[in-house]
Amino acid sequence: MRSATLLSASALLAALPLIGSGCVQQDRYDSLLAANRSLKEQLVTAQDEIATQEANVNQLRQELTGARGQNSTLQAKIGGLEGDLTTQNDQYTKLTERVARLQIGPLPLDVEEALAKLAAQHSDVLAFDAGQGMLRFASDFTFDLGAVALKPAAAETLALVANILNSDAAANFEVQVIGHTDNVPIRNAGTRAAHPTNLHLSVHRAISVRDALVTDGVTPVRIQVAGYGEHRSIVPNRIGGSPENRRVEIFIVPLRQPISGLPAVTSASEEPAPARPVEPMK
Repeated sequence: MRSATLLSASALLAALPLIGSGCVQQDRYDSLLAANRSLKEQLVTAQDEIATQEANVNQLRQELTGARGQNSTLQAKIGGLEGDLTTQNDQYTKLTERVARLQIGPLPLDVEEALAKLAAQHSDVLAFDAGQGMLRFASDFTFDLGAVALKPAAAETLALVANILNSDAAANFEVQVIGHTDNVPIRNAGTRAAHPTNLHLSVHRAISVRDALVTDGVTPVRIQVAGYGEHRSIVPNRIGGSPENRRVEIFIVPLRQPISGLPAVTSASEEPAPARPVEPMK
């Protein structure tokens, strides 16, 4: 529309010489002159509007350039925040796992980790169940068949267990040593004389483990001994014997009553009970 106005103004200006030469009447001239003035005013107004629009366009271009710069900055910030969020999520996951372990396991984390490491290093003799706070010694690696004397490898491993039990982290925990057997009856007369039943054998083996712990410095008042014989199997008993069921388990549980006032008794004040001499066969 502005272009049409400018063309009209130009045409009118071109006609003025003709008007001035007397080719038209005076009133027609005056009308055209007024129209010319109006068109000139419109032309000036249109030029001002164009200048204003150009300034607005330039301003918008500058704002767009600034916005693009800000967008790049914001994108960089978003990337950094996303990285921080990923790191925080990882830390949260680890903390959640740690809290879950502390809630599920009955032992302090330091004790649990020490026992798990020990079990991994002596997996032929020892297994560790963190959920129960329980160490399991396989009897076939711990004792000769029908015997209660500890094998050297088992005695060495128990000494390492005693070191953990004697740590400050485990000071408020006591030990339950429980023996188990399979259901194969004791047939050897010499073995049966010392251990009339599988129940006796399971208890006597638990006592041997208890004596080894005491020798290695665990206070006797912290240790409880029991045996279940063949009555708490972990797998179905098979004909000819089930090694999985022949085991000694050590449960580490919170003290039921404080014993801090009791004097510590070690091997210097209490000698471990001697192993019973038996035939090596059941």
